[in-house]
Amino acid sequence: MFLTISAFGVPERPATDLGYLLHKHPERVQRFSTAHGTAHVFYPQATSEQCTAALLLEVDPVALVRRGKGKGRGGAPDTSLAQYVNDRPYAGSSLLAVALSSVFSSALNGQCKARPELPAQSLFLRIEIPALPARGGGEALVRRLFGPLGWSRVEATAIAWDAEFPAWGDSHYVALVLEGELTLADALRQLYVLLPVLDDAKHYWVAPDEVDKLLRAGEGWLPGHPEHRLITSRYLARRRSLTQQAMDRLELARLAEADGVAAAEIDNAVDESVDSEESPLPLAVQRREAILAALRNAGAQRVLDLGCGQGQLVQEMLKDASFREVVGVDVSMRALSLAARRLRLDRLGEQQAQRVQLVQGSLAYRDRRLSGYDAAVLSEVIEHLDLPRLPALEYSVFGAARPRTVLVTTPNVEYNVRWEGLPAGQVRHGDHRFEWNRAEFGRWAQGVASTYGYTVRFSAVGPEDPDVGPPTQMAEFTRADSSPTSHPNQRKETAA
Repeated sequence: MFLTISAFGVPERPATDLGYLLHKHPERVQRFSTAHGTAHVFYPQATSEQCTAALLLEVDPVALVRRGKGKGRGGAPDTSLAQYVNDRPYAGSSLLAVALSSVFSSALNGQCKARPELPAQSLFLRIEIPALPARGGGEALVRRLFGPLGWSRVEATAIAWDAEFPAWGDSHYVALVLEGELTLADALRQLYVLLPVLDDAKHYWVAPDEVDKLLRAGEGWLPGHPEHRLITSRYLARRRSLTQQAMDRLELARLAEADGVAAAEIDNAVDESVDSEESPLPLAVQRREAILAALRNAGAQRVLDLGCGQGQLVQEMLKDASFREVVGVDVSMRALSLAARRLRLDRLGEQQAQRVQLVQGSLAYRDRRLSGYDAAVLSEVIEHLDLPRLPALEYSVFGAARPRTVLVTTPNVEYNVRWEGLPAGQVRHGDHRFEWNRAEFGRWAQGVASTYGYTVRFSAVGPEDPDVGPPTQMAEFTRADSSPTSHPNQRKETAA
């Protein structure tokens, strides 16, 4: 099984930069053991004009059988000969995809310690796979899958079953050539997903975590791909429950991208540099402090940060040992990735790591994972939803998850006249679907509390203007059936 990646240089960027990106030196042949054989990486050519890296995967058919992977397609038992004689050692498949992710993991994840600026740079690439299954579509299927992904050349040449017997016709194998200007990470992620899709089979059991793998590798290109349903179904071995789960999450990601603003880039309020002109502390910092104080006052120990973005609030909660468990939830995989970097999840000690969890999910759908928590925070979230979709969020949080305490913050539109840099009539953030005044927010909160069995009280966040109120308004919902003794720190205040 063979694959080559070629990069072509320009005067300001030599082709041998490919070696830095792949973390494999052009002057050495390297060998890696895999569960099903041996992977070799070497460079047939390495000049400043053209650099070619080759991945040769030697698959051991006996190892496949011994690991219980010698079953036929669909799990049906093979004859004894078919267990050992098949196309797995020769044709690109999920075996090659797994080898790519293992041998070139840094490149696939867009990381390069020696040259950190390189992963973001597009290269003119040529990728060749001499034998690739294209079941159920042949050459046309290859073009349908790779054509929308930015390649200037997608060439799939059918391979005859036997050149000596042309009457047998073409096989479902093709020789693939891709050329185009892409980042190496994007190219590798596409291959990681589409190789098993074209083969329409995987050499291992497809577990639920494959959904996360698919969405990570497909971020930025899969949600908008015209064949995203076909890709999802075949990647997940046509398992209906996993396919539907992935499709739901892809639709949410597509909607987030259609907003024109990545969820990870939204601080959900006026820019903090503007806030600093009005107060000693940025408004975002004051908002987090107000939320933390309310959570402590409610005695919350297990907390959900719904719409956690880049994880600023999660980070602050982890500094306080009274919060035993903190779960950040966001629809954007990119946002969660940035939150993980901010929190340095890969460096946390075991005890600290057990306190925090980041999960992808939509607040427009009921999610059983969100049940049983002391408190939930919706900090600058509701204004990013279209008003017709707001009832779905209300039900998923207040009706289904039903935490004891729910904190909701949102901009007070009345205060907008105090922002010198904000034109009249303009909302604070381009992604805001609405901004409420104090009366509107009060009516909404009272309606939610009445519908779902909560009481609610209101507080101000930021400097309160005598005429227009505070820049941020906060509602603290308390479930009416919660026992007062279950959160002794909560102040005795009259609910609105």
